[in-house]
Amino acid sequence: MMRPKKNHYIQDLILEGEHEHQDFKYQITDARKIARSIAAFANNSGGHLLIGVKDNGNIAGVRSEEEIYMIETAAQMYCRPEQKVTFKVFNINGKSVVKADIAEAEEKPVEAPDDNGNWHVYYRVADENVLASRLHERIMSKETEIAENHTSETISYSDREQVLLDYLRNHGGITLDGYMKLAHISEETATRIVVALHSMGVLSLQYHDGQCLIVAP
Repeated sequence: MMRPKKNHYIQDLILEGEHEHQDFKYQITDARKIARSIAAFANNSGGHLLIGVKDNGNIAGVRSEEEIYMIETAAQMYCRPEQKVTFKVFNINGKSVVKADIAEAEEKPVEAPDDNGNWHVYYRVADENVLASRLHERIMSKETEIAENHTSETISYSDREQVLLDYLRNHGGITLDGYMKLAHISEETATRIVVALHSMGVLSLQYHDGQCLIVAP
């Protein structure tokens, strides 16, 4: 049985509110649903769940063993590949709050099922879990491939690459569709170019108003 920690620094975390690396959960009732949060954090740079905390930051408390079991089930059965979650239990004024830490995944993308059982890739943006774009999925896969094979990406610059870099320098961000039209190229060609440039650190992705934008780093 995990013993509650009498460390009240958890209250300082609650004051931060929900954000890119922190999510409040009143309680865990659906392992598949919480798997989306785990996958979203794992596909980003990690994060943690505070279970037993309402959306407004009020501490409700939980039965720690039950919550831990549900989260472990979510991480092992409803995350693909399965993820490891570490736990700490805090006693705040007689109420248990579970802090579940999710590390950034070594193998991306991490998938989780929706309510219909269809598997998707989720990503953490601000205080929400969003569906990752197909472009982002390709980039995650390329990052994993490079890390596993200890390789690097090379690319020969042409007008197709230069028009994108010039646009980003002068205008900020562009969608994949926008780049396809700008350079008069197919989706596959545009995706391949963006994935290669991203792996070289020349550009990055940013989610804004429901769109995935290609931006300068």
